[in-house]
Amino acid sequence: MASKDLYRELPSVDEVLRSLPSSNGSTPAALKNAARRVLDQLRADIGRGGLDEPALRERLGRLPQQIEAAAHRKPTLRHVINATGVILHTNLGRAPLSPAAIKQIAATAGRFTNLEYDLATGERGKRDVHAQALFAELLGSETQTIVVNNCAAATLLALNALAERGEVIVSRGELVEIGGSFRVPEIMSKSGARLVEVGTTNRTRIEDYERAITPVTKLLMRVSRSNFEMVGFTEQPSLEELVALGRRHGIAVFEDHGNGVLLDMQQPALHTVQQSLACGTDVVAYSGDKLVGGPQAGILSGKPESIAKLRGNPLFRALRVDKLTYAALASTIAAYVDEDFDSLPSLRMVRFTEKSVRVRAAAMASQLRALYSVVIVVGESVIGGGTPPAAVWPTRLR
Repeated sequence: MASKDLYRELPSVDEVLRSLPSSNGSTPAALKNAARRVLDQLRADIGRGGLDEPALRERLGRLPQQIEAAAHRKPTLRHVINATGVILHTNLGRAPLSPAAIKQIAATAGRFTNLEYDLATGERGKRDVHAQALFAELLGSETQTIVVNNCAAATLLALNALAERGEVIVSRGELVEIGGSFRVPEIMSKSGARLVEVGTTNRTRIEDYERAITPVTKLLMRVSRSNFEMVGFTEQPSLEELVALGRRHGIAVFEDHGNGVLLDMQQPALHTVQQSLACGTDVVAYSGDKLVGGPQAGILSGKPESIAKLRGNPLFRALRVDKLTYAALASTIAAYVDEDFDSLPSLRMVRFTEKSVRVRAAAMASQLRALYSVVIVVGESVIGGGTPPAAVWPTRLR
């Protein structure tokens, strides 16, 4: 049978709907849309030569079942098992949320909330207060914090608010590209600031920054080398040196911290947000869904006068987060304040000892040996999520 004859075998949507059982739990609109999708797929299969007459008749005989299945849409986001050896895998959604964060999202999602309402005064409030109180407990009351939708947005906001139409000095060794083709020079251009490169790829000294300062320099920027490392003949000024230089010239210092370490991991490649702030850095930007272990967010913490400029920038509204992000982030930061670190799945996995991993691997292997030949070998895992590749953890492989 020719293709044009196969097309004639297809029923209309109305004919299909009349043949369906009267009640299957789906709305009439859902059934009609499902019927259209199934019939469209049949037409496409005929068009590409994938169906002959017997195959078409077999598919037509199963139309009711196909339409019923299509009417019950399956979410495209599905649970997968992370066996990659990368704890915070960007392609797999990075940090899984804690039970407390999930519970708070559920409690917040289906109800009205005081997102921008001050219950004490009965007047309109500001949504960023829901982050500020807990971050102040964690980072110190002198530190202000605001939240936007991811760390790229945080960097864009900081550059625009602090350095628009001015110069920003950055080491050539820090002009990084991270996932999704996010490049520092390009985000700098979009912010309205002008990039001034100093030093060389492998060596930049504090004198390089100082020589590059002009009357229109507005910011000294440190960018985390989040997905690569340099070895050999390398040099980089410390944050303390950058801050001291900035103070001498009245120029703010901004760090794109990236991964957001809030707990000392005892890894030389990982310094904490608290350490950056203790150096006197004016603003630090970091992700909520990496080593913080919370929802996707861009967090900006720093000096009150600098954060006030960010909060007053029109981009802050454009990049703001919703009540669900605040709910999950507040629960996550509360775990840090209460030192309940193991309640955060990503931190719990990062903090596994070699012995605990060895015991878990042995238990899994004993279950699998009934079906497979299993050999356990020593290996290494990486944290992922924008952390330096030198930060590795011992693990066991099968």
